[in-house]
Amino acid sequence: MRKLILAIASIGVLAAASVISGQSIKRSFSKTERIAFGPGGTVSIVGAPNGAIRITGASSREVEITADIELTATSEADIQRLAQVTTFVVDDSLSNVSIVTTGTHNKLGDKKFWKKFPAHLMSLPFRVDYTIGVPRYTDLAITGGKGDLVIDGVEGGFTISALESNARINLIGGSLVATFGSGTVDISMPDRSWRGSAIEAALATGTMTVNLPNGLSAELDASILKSGIIENSLINLKPRNRKAPITDKAVIATAGSGGTAMKFTVGDGTLWLRPIKKIN
Repeated sequence: MRKLILAIASIGVLAAASVISGQSIKRSFSKTERIAFGPGGTVSIVGAPNGAIRITGASSREVEITADIELTATSEADIQRLAQVTTFVVDDSLSNVSIVTTGTHNKLGDKKFWKKFPAHLMSLPFRVDYTIGVPRYTDLAITGGKGDLVIDGVEGGFTISALESNARINLIGGSLVATFGSGTVDISMPDRSWRGSAIEAALATGTMTVNLPNGLSAELDASILKSGIIENSLINLKPRNRKAPITDKAVIATAGSGGTAMKFTVGDGTLWLRPIKKIN
């Protein structure tokens, strides 16, 4: 990986007053950076252990990153020390923008801030919530911890890994490979035939809802690996194998005239397959 460069950004204080609960002090501040970036490239983000990630597509030729950071400590001095290391760093080129959260969980960033860093600060909680705007045609690579995830208005190849999330992914075209540990996952496709490559999403524990167009043509696989049920409301499915009928545990079927491979898996939980009404 290319050398990480500390993002040059302004930091605006969102909460001037302390929020004190017992011996803890909370501070919130934000950091924003804009990077010139054309369509067709890749934006990758490694989020914080705790925090939301929201990514939206726009017609602009730039990536705009805003991080809302919340720190907790027992003194103002400790807050200031944590603020020096809790941020994000950016590495960018003509076709790639890499965003990496730094903090006590990974000790990345400017090495001078980690010299003689107090050991008692290493386990204090913090969160970083991201709002990121990208060109509409952008590939995304997302690694998240615990927090909401929203992707809207972006067309491209998505690779997603998250530990625990309430995720909403609105697909336009491209591809998807997504893995979630626990939570809820809502995936929606446009109300027309899919314009893109394979889709694969897996959730270990929780509820996944997949909203598909009535006129979908695809090779659809859906399964419950351990305990749970598939709630299927799609009507244009035909089993691909007469010896493997559609059940509430597994769907191996052709939708419409077939085509793109789509695979949805839940370990323990519920998998909803729902149609989207076509909008004239």
